[in-house]
Amino acid sequence: MINLAIIPARGGSKGLRNKNILPLAGKPLISYTIECAQQSTLVDHTLVSTDSLEIAEVSRKSGAEVPFIRPAELSSDTASSIDVLIHAVKKFEEETGKRVANVILLQPTSPLRTTAQLNQAIELYLANEQTPVVSVCESESHPYYLRKISGNNLVPYDDTANNHLRRQDLETVYQLNGAIYITSRDFLIEHGLIYKDRVIPYVMHKEASIDIDDKYDFLTAEAILKEMNTGDERFV
Repeated sequence: MINLAIIPARGGSKGLRNKNILPLAGKPLISYTIECAQQSTLVDHTLVSTDSLEIAEVSRKSGAEVPFIRPAELSSDTASSIDVLIHAVKKFEEETGKRVANVILLQPTSPLRTTAQLNQAIELYLANEQTPVVSVCESESHPYYLRKISGNNLVPYDDTANNHLRRQDLETVYQLNGAIYITSRDFLIEHGLIYKDRVIPYVMHKEASIDIDDKYDFLTAEAILKEMNTGDERFV
């Protein structure tokens, strides 16, 4: 049974130039995710799907497999991440002659995800008869606080929201954090989806859930890594 970790890393990035290989605390951003997967005993192969020769070179140096360069039609702003995954699975099987059992999508923009967390998510998936698993974190944007502008008036986004609850009385809500997605190879290819009706959440804490999209996220991740490495007593 082959568990294939796929790290999609497109060369173009509008929010932050060369984001996937930008040095984060002295190491290319994508290297954190590659090393996370490489150190897992539950991941059999770590594959990077990219259209960039530069990303491919950095990825190989970090220990990932890059057996092909992603075609242009799967590297545009409108390309589907599902199509990228299916292409990677089929190309891997074609190149190696091996059949994939499970697919683990790891975004390179989640550098603070740990190998222990990845292992726990995979174990959760296997313990629940390969029901898809996705990572989540508590959401700070509770529907109670969301507003929209109607005409020139600010109104609740959800008209059914209770406007009289105290913060501590609000129900906890969660959001996808983009760090870990796990599904079976057959489900992915048959449905063109990672999950449909049934999906199990793997809850991660706020710091590990950072998803780098812009300069602010990048600087935040760097500050967290610095604090983790120095053991700042203010946060112990």
